[in-house]
Amino acid sequence: MDIVDRLRSSTQPEGVALFVDGPNVLREEFDVDLDDVREAAERRGPLVTTRLYLDEHATPGLIQAAETRGFEVIVTSGDVDVKLAVDATAFAIEGRAETIAIASRDTDFKPVLEAANRHGRRTFAIAPGTHGRSDALRNAATDSVTLGE
Repeated sequence: MDIVDRLRSSTQPEGVALFVDGPNVLREEFDVDLDDVREAAERRGPLVTTRLYLDEHATPGLIQAAETRGFEVIVTSGDVDVKLAVDATAFAIEGRAETIAIASRDTDFKPVLEAANRHGRRTFAIAPGTHGRSDALRNAATDSVTLGE
C-alpha cells in the first residue's frame, strides 16, 4: 500500500453513529428497551456515538437509565426532531461515521437519511415495532430493522 492509499484509508469514516428519537421510540405501546436499540446498531459496526434525544419532560429516572446504558442524553426544550436531524446530518456530511443509524418512526428523518446517502454513508433505520414502522424511513435507508420481529 503506497502513501496515497494509506492517507485515503485513514480518512475514511468508520463505525456507526446512533441517534434515538426518544419521544417517538420510548412509548408504552412499543415497549422498547434501549439495549435492544443499541444492539441492533452494534450489529452494523462499532458505535462511535450513541445519542438519545429527549424533551424537557423526560424524567430523571429515564435520563439516568439511558446514561447507565452508555447513551449521551440530549435534552432539548425545543423540537427534539430538529436537534436530532441537525446533529445526524452534520455527522454524515462531516464524515464522522461510516453508518448513520436513526431509531424512530417519524418520517421527518427521511431527508437526513437521503443526505447521508448522498454523502456516501450507509444508513440504517431502526423501527420501534411493526405498527411503529415508517415505510418512508425504511425505503430511504440502505438497511433497516424492526425491533421485535
